[in-house]
Amino acid sequence: MRIGAHISMAQGPLAALAYARDVGCECVQVFAKSPRRWVGKTPDVEASRAFAQHRAEYGVHAVFTHTAYLINLAAVEPDARSRSIKALADEIDRARLLAADAVITHLGTDPYGDRGSAASRIASAIEAAFAEASVEADRARTPRLLLENTAGAGGTYGRDVADLAAVFSAASPEVRPLLGVCIDTCHAHVAGIDVSSPDAWRALVAAVESGCGEGVIRALHANDAMYPFGSKRDRHAWIGDGTIGYQGFSAMLGAPLDEDVCILTEMPGEVPIKDMENIGRLKRLRTDAKGAPSGSAKLDGCPHTRVPLA
Repeated sequence: MRIGAHISMAQGPLAALAYARDVGCECVQVFAKSPRRWVGKTPDVEASRAFAQHRAEYGVHAVFTHTAYLINLAAVEPDARSRSIKALADEIDRARLLAADAVITHLGTDPYGDRGSAASRIASAIEAAFAEASVEADRARTPRLLLENTAGAGGTYGRDVADLAAVFSAASPEVRPLLGVCIDTCHAHVAGIDVSSPDAWRALVAAVESGCGEGVIRALHANDAMYPFGSKRDRHAWIGDGTIGYQGFSAMLGAPLDEDVCILTEMPGEVPIKDMENIGRLKRLRTDAKGAPSGSAKLDGCPHTRVPLA
């Protein structure tokens, strides 16, 4: 499995690639536009193409974009639903321009607590977004849309595997092959999904594949958790420093997943230290998971630099 981080594109696509190389990313996640706005600036086509053309030279073998936080695919109110569909279509188009492998999205909030109706609304919104993004005209270059699980607070949709499976079930046969899953470890842990052991990971992967399809897990957000199991409080901690701990991430790296699944950290703290440190911890765990001699892979001497999480 490849390991990387969410990185900033603020200094431009090629600067982002240079940063990714310097901190040891093998894959990256980026925002293709501001995550806090419905509408972004017109993309720089030439810069986006340069990013797509040169990423392999910088050691970046897979790229994921993450959608804006405003999108609510479960929305009932017509204006919010329409804006969410248009925003998702725009995210798909921007990701395609970057030659991204997939777009990762939260699914939104269900105001009524009717999970079946919410799943149908989400599936139809996704279908409308793909249609608006002219998928049929360019299906070969269309990135997958990965549905991300949530921490389970309030009415957020995606708190468990059943929520994700319901969207896959409601999706049309044409759209279903374009979907995938991103498992966020912090979200799973605080939502009450066990990610602490090899058996727990085998059970989680089996449940996702049974409900959504074989091989649908394409990315993992590897984030430790500040708060306890089942707390529904979504605050990330550095790998090994939280309530999941090294044991859970070691088990994750041994999970029965495809070798090309990508692991992405989303860490608080100062750059580049936060990314170098957390990527390094995951790579050492990966070395141990492969059964290599443990000398340089031991984590006992790994610096546990802590930074304010507020």
